[in-house]
Amino acid sequence: MLDLMLSTAGQGLQWAVMALGVFLTFRILDIADLSVEGSFPLGAAAAAYAIVSGWGLPAAFLYAVTAGAVAGGVTGLLTTKLRIPPLLAGILTMIGLYSVNLHVMGKSNIGLLQDETIFTLVESWLPVSSALSGFIVGLAFAFIVGSAIYWFFGTELGTAVRATGFNPQMARAQGINTNAMTVLGLVVSNALVALSGATVAQANGFADVGMGVGTIVIGLASVIIGEVLFAPKSFKTSLIAVTAGSVVYRIVIAVVLELGMPPNDLKLFTAVLVALALSLPLIKEKAGGLLRSNRA
Repeated sequence: MLDLMLSTAGQGLQWAVMALGVFLTFRILDIADLSVEGSFPLGAAAAAYAIVSGWGLPAAFLYAVTAGAVAGGVTGLLTTKLRIPPLLAGILTMIGLYSVNLHVMGKSNIGLLQDETIFTLVESWLPVSSALSGFIVGLAFAFIVGSAIYWFFGTELGTAVRATGFNPQMARAQGINTNAMTVLGLVVSNALVALSGATVAQANGFADVGMGVGTIVIGLASVIIGEVLFAPKSFKTSLIAVTAGSVVYRIVIAVVLELGMPPNDLKLFTAVLVALALSLPLIKEKAGGLLRSNRA
């Protein structure tokens, strides 16, 4: 039972890096970026190819992050330079990345069970189980990425990105190049998503061209669940809430699977869960109005 809980929490922390990337576009830039469904498997494909080619783990992660950043830059340029709506730009990038991922891997799937990964490396350093190594790696990545995001968005450049998402007209009036800040935000977001893809691929023991399906919904579920459960009041607590929301989401998935839900229904369950969470403010407002009318 302990191994199951550690494994579930570890998966949540590994996916939390992706959720943080979605949070940056969805809450900071106010953009629903669907390119993450392509940049997530892109990170997995790049890291897997580097690992099986013998480049080493540092190069694998660097390759994945760079590829994700380039993908985010493409979406940003489509949006800012070609004036394509952000939603459509993300869809175009996502579609194009499917072919790119196939070219990166050379095939639709790469196995990593016989290669050294970040998890096997931790297990060789410490006498721990695979479940505990997954938790340690996930916690380390979530902490490092969360701390880096908090530091970056406290700088002048990061504040400019936040101002662009909050009020682009006011940001332009203050002399901020909002187009550049939008591109930068998308670059950082997709780099984080690709990093998460690289980590998850090593945890699963393979990279697959189709592993990004539903990524945006999972990211949104983590963001919304974290906000609903923990009601963050500041940027720092928002980052913590998103990370915790990713863990809670994985626990919920594990529970419903234990209760007998068919795995084929997980995507539908997640979609319904996100829809309910997004509509929760309206539900609370309607319920409050009904209670007030009944008391009157």
